[in-house]
This record gives sequence, structure tokens and C-alpha cells, in this order.
Amino acid sequence: MTITRIDAGERMSEAVIHQGTVYLSGMVPEHGTTVAEQTKDVLAQIDALLAQAGTDKSRLLKVNIWLTDIGTIDEMNSVWDAWVQPGITPARATVEAKLASPDWKIEVMVQAAL
Repeated sequence: MTITRIDAGERMSEAVIHQGTVYLSGMVPEHGTTVAEQTKDVLAQIDALLAQAGTDKSRLLKVNIWLTDIGTIDEMNSVWDAWVQPGITPARATVEAKLASPDWKIEVMVQAAL
């Protein structure tokens, strides 16, 4: 079986494609200070990687979201709800967790079909 890696580094790849499924690494913000700004940034990164893999958010299967403060879920959801396509939403989990950088308020990891 063929495995395709996108932006493979020494530690990890940004995305891996195998058997018709795209697995994205945990995407963290490159810009923004608020949860809303960081969520928009992360979702834009996801859109770009999915496009590079040959798919898009309409093919999302599963999403895991980590927030440093679960009390910001409504702020994150306001951005998420504007981005996700109604009626074809993925399975999703959202939890509170300490992230690798104190500057990050959100991390998102997705799986999508090709």
C-alpha cells in the first residue's frame, strides 16, 4: 500500500495519506492571540493542507480539538460554526489540555477522506 507524506520533517509529517484517508498532524496557530483569531488561523492551515492532499473540509471524517481553557469553547465554536459545512459535519471531540507552547490556545487534528 502506498503512503504519501506531505511536508515530511525529521520529527513528523504535516499530513499522511493512506488508503483514501488523509491524516493531519495537530495544527497549532501561527498567528493570533485570541481563541477566535487562533481558530481562524488553524482552520485556514487545515484548508490549505487538505487542498494539497487533494480533498477539502466537505470530506472531514473526524476532528479532535484541544483548548487550553474549555471556558473558551463558545468563542472557538463561533469560528468553527462559520467554517464547517452544515449537514456534513464530522465526528468531533473537544477537550481541555495543556499544549506544548503557552502561546497556543488551540490545537486541531483532523482526518478526511480523499
